[in-house]
Order: sequence, then structure tokens, then C-alpha cells
Amino acid sequence: MAEVGIGGGQMTPRWSAPRALLFDLDGTLVHSLPDLADAVDAMLASYQLPALGEAHISSMVGNGSRKLIERALSASSWCGAPGHSDELLADAHHRFLQHYRQHVCVRSSLCPGVAEQLPVLQQAGIKLAVVTNKPIEFVPPLLKALAIADVFSLLIGGDSLPEKKPSALPLQQACAQLGVPVADSIMVGDSRTDIEAARAAGMRVVAVSFGYNHGEPVAASRPDAIIDNLNELPALWR
Repeated sequence: MAEVGIGGGQMTPRWSAPRALLFDLDGTLVHSLPDLADAVDAMLASYQLPALGEAHISSMVGNGSRKLIERALSASSWCGAPGHSDELLADAHHRFLQHYRQHVCVRSSLCPGVAEQLPVLQQAGIKLAVVTNKPIEFVPPLLKALAIADVFSLLIGGDSLPEKKPSALPLQQACAQLGVPVADSIMVGDSRTDIEAARAAGMRVVAVSFGYNHGEPVAASRPDAIIDNLNELPALWR
């Protein structure tokens, strides 16, 4: 793989053009943290626990909704309290899902360059897919509410397959269903979870600088490139 410059949108276009782009959702295409945080805090309030707030919850996003709730309960100091059980976690997860289901796109918004660049990529003949750890039931309504649903050929959620990112399986399955070799595809995400999945699949990986990534700098996970805006993507292969 040719080396590509990292940081500040300064890219060296040394890649061959991809035939498919696989996108993470939360923190990559959609700034969904406000609605996720509201749902987490609503769940906590239902147990008379204090809210955590967006800043704290931002570091918990990325490994699926159940892990998000497990982390939120741990942060509330309740998860390790006497009487904690799998049943409690399941109940808390259920309460979170109930709230989020009714408020999936109240304060969420598109990330930088998404609205402008996705139609351009589609018109260029590149197949676009969403590969997220978010439960699949929330993916279509969120994309539809933000008017970007029609550009995607495939949606894979965290519960669509037996394994989710950082497993390579969702990326490999996406490529298989799109009919595009892994070598001709690029993963675009915001976290080490996306980068690890791409590495496991043997796929090129681009990170966005504005995502969540568990509160860590995404550069520490050494993606092949980092962009500040989705409009910078085509510069990688032109």
C-alpha cells in the first residue's frame, strides 16, 4: 500500500480509487451523541441516578448499545453495587432503547462534508455502505431523517452478524455483498474499533478527526490517513 500523508487535510493522493467505501455511522457520518446522551441520561434518571452528560458519554460510544449502557452504569458507580446482575443490565439496556427509539434524530446532525460528498461519491460509481456497531433497527430511520439513506447500497448493524467491529467479519461481509474485493475497498471511521477492524480485514482505513474514539486521539491508532472533512476523501486517490 502506498503511504498517504496524515493530518490537517494535507493528503498525498497515492492510492488507487476505491470501488467501495464502508462508513462507520456514529461520529463519522452523524453527530449522534446528543440523542445518545439524552437516552442514556433518561435511562439513568429512571433509576434516580444523576445524568452523566454528553462530554462524559462521548468516550463510551463505539462498541454497541449494550456496552454503552454497561459503561454508563459503571460510571454511575451503580454497576458494581450489591445486587448488580445481568438482569439489571438487560433492564437498563431496554430502558435506553425505549427512549432512543422514540428520539433517534431529535438533536443529531450530519458530520462535516457528509451532505455534500456522499452524492458525489455515489455518482462517481463508488458503492457506499454503512458498517456500524449500532443496532440495525436505528440505522435506516436515522439515515432517512437526515436525508442520506438513498446513497447507500448496504447497511450492516452491530446485531446483523454474529460478530461486530473490531472483528473483520462485518467488513468482509459488506465487501462480499457489494461484490467488491477487500483490496478495492476503504473503511472510513472515527475510532480504534474501526481501524482494528480494517486492519484485521486487510483493508485501507481512513479516520475522521472529529469523531468520538473513546476520548483518545485517533492518530494514536495509526490509520492510513486522517481527514477533517469528508470532502477531503477524493484527494486520497486523485
